[in-house]
Amino acid sequence: MKQTLYKIWDHLEEYVLVYSLMVSVALVFVQVVMRRVFNNSLSWSEELARFLFIWQVWIGIAYATSRWNHLRITFLRDLTHGRVKEVWELFVIVWWFIFGAFLVCKGFEFTLMTAARGQRSTALRIPMAYVYAGIPVGCTLMNIHLLEVFIEKLRHLGREDAV
Repeated sequence: MKQTLYKIWDHLEEYVLVYSLMVSVALVFVQVVMRRVFNNSLSWSEELARFLFIWQVWIGIAYATSRWNHLRITFLRDLTHGRVKEVWELFVIVWWFIFGAFLVCKGFEFTLMTAARGQRSTALRIPMAYVYAGIPVGCTLMNIHLLEVFIEKLRHLGREDAV
């Protein structure tokens, strides 16, 4: 049971990204067919594809962090070696975590503000708070992965097999 939960957690973002991409591609395909073949477009499909894309971006940030495959500038890290390099990595992770926590707080604040105003999307009429909730959700997942990496790097600090 524990391994099953770990497998789900380990691939959660991957599943969400793959299936939401499949839905997005299908929506865009249907939109193109409706416009070209039937000369009539669906108002809701374009909006839903856009909202899915927003969630994909924020979940994608968490996914890239979990795989340590994100874009980053490594100039200063590459100038250092050994323990200094490992400590620098920890320093960067801490600041990255702080920035992520800021985005969680501000994203949550923005989502609550949007919900309080009752703002709804034009075509689907869904609350826009659901769309903007992708910011705090994605950044929370990112920070969880940053904590996992931070703990792992602390465990290996000073070892020959440091990650």
